[in-house]
Amino acid sequence: QVQLVEFGGGLVQAGGSLRLSCAASGSITFSLATMGWHRQAPGKQRELVAGITSGGNTNYADSVKGRFTISRDNVKNMVYLQMNSLKPEDTAVYYCNADRGGYGILRSWGQGTQVTVSS
Repeated sequence: QVQLVEFGGGLVQAGGSLRLSCAASGSITFSLATMGWHRQAPGKQRELVAGITSGGNTNYADSVKGRFTISRDNVKNMVYLQMNSLKPEDTAVYYCNADRGGYGILRSWGQGTQVTVSS
């Protein structure tokens, strides 16, 4: 079983920054896992925000390109999401995911952390 714990969410004004962190533990070889962040706003489907492969390749939703940066620390088993120039439409619950078998395969989720951006 894989445990993912997110932290770093909160309330921030538009234009501000937050850094989300996700700690992975349990039955996972972290360095081999594809990691990512998704978000879900009220009344909307969960959507991919950013992903990072074991080799460090990244991908981002168009809505966050140039503002968000995903990174990972394979020594600490951590994945981060640096969010800059936040907008009210970024308000959502943010979830960390770990894919042990490639993108979308053997996926585990964290419990989520709330990010609220005020205008």
